[in-house]
Amino acid sequence: SVINFLERLCLTWIFFFMMCVAERTYKQRFLFAKLFSHITSARKARKYEIPHFRLKKVENIKIWLSLRSYLKRRGPQRSVDVVVSSIFLLALSIAFICCAQVLKGHKTFLNAAYNWEFLIWEAALLLFLLRLASLGSETNKKYSNISILLTEQINLYLKMEKKPNKKEQLSLVNNVLKLSTKLLKELDTPFRLYGLTMNPLIYNITRVVILSAVSGVISDLLGFNIRV
Repeated sequence: SVINFLERLCLTWIFFFMMCVAERTYKQRFLFAKLFSHITSARKARKYEIPHFRLKKVENIKIWLSLRSYLKRRGPQRSVDVVVSSIFLLALSIAFICCAQVLKGHKTFLNAAYNWEFLIWEAALLLFLLRLASLGSETNKKYSNISILLTEQINLYLKMEKKPNKKEQLSLVNNVLKLSTKLLKELDTPFRLYGLTMNPLIYNITRVVILSAVSGVISDLLGFNIRV
């Protein structure tokens, strides 16, 4: 019993240590995204002591897009995605087991000690996933903030009125900004859940398995069939 307890304690510590590493990576990503969104604002750039430039030249737009791409790929990517996917699969498996136990006998579900352990694990994993989802969602909002490009387009139109002699050059920059806006919209991956990278296989498993289990539990508790 002591050896079993120590093994479970070590495995739990290793697993939560990996989750803390993933959360730290997500926090770093959010910090980079936050500072990146302040580059084109003179006041915020001065406040956070970071470089500042406006997107009024084609060269500046190229630098802005290259910097965005570099920051998004900075730090561990695949390893963190594997950890997050493993956490999601574990939470999904525990939820499926709990649903199966409830279907087996919902009146005696809380009588077993391992069911309480499952519930504690599920609560801890869900809280952690919500934390990662919040950080990932905020990070995506910073990188996908199209209002920056729209603001620069408005500034260009105002400059065209003040400086008609540079209208051709400013029109070229404006066209590049429009293409950049379309590019940012196309770069959003379809398999994302509030900023968390979702593998297509995991997405399909979630949609089919867990929804079927939840449907069975609700139908068993309410006494009539419900399809989710």
